[in-house]
Amino acid sequence: MATESSEGEEETKLIGGNQQLVVDDDLREMAKKAAWSVSSCKPGNGVHSLRDDNLETYWQSDGAQPHLVNIQFQRKVKLQLVIVYVDFKLDESYTPSKISIRAGDGFHNLKDVKTVELEKPSGWVYIPLSGNDPRETFVNTFMLQIAVLSNHLNGRDTHVRQIKVYGPRPNPIPHQPFQFTSREFITYSTIR
Repeated sequence: MATESSEGEEETKLIGGNQQLVVDDDLREMAKKAAWSVSSCKPGNGVHSLRDDNLETYWQSDGAQPHLVNIQFQRKVKLQLVIVYVDFKLDESYTPSKISIRAGDGFHNLKDVKTVELEKPSGWVYIPLSGNDPRETFVNTFMLQIAVLSNHLNGRDTHVRQIKVYGPRPNPIPHQPFQFTSREFITYSTIR
């Protein structure tokens, strides 16, 4: 169920989560090239826990809501999908129930792209950044901010176990409308 809000961002309600991380081959992980920061954290549960590919570790916030994860890129990038691993069975009141994703050039001009409500999620939660228009398949941005607006059972701090950010895989040949996959096709794809 998706509803349109007045500011233009889309609000979606998601239930459950996938136990296996499955991503299309035409997407690549973009967050390795970014600088990550969080609004607050408990000692030993910082931003490194979001990127260590270990589902047993987690980032735990420490402070007032909203809890923020900031992902800053050196150049403008196209982002298409955010995937978050959260587990209500393990974390209970620490599990996020409402997440907002914002994009912009920096902290000064972030705009809401998507707001998602989670109902007792357990696993990977896929949040596409595409808009209502089918031509809007990605967000072109320098910065992405993931804001945990509220938690289940009115919890104060939050646990997020993993975050992955994906963008479209670039075409290996610039200005080439086709995406050839074999070396032989790529070799013969230009006119001499």
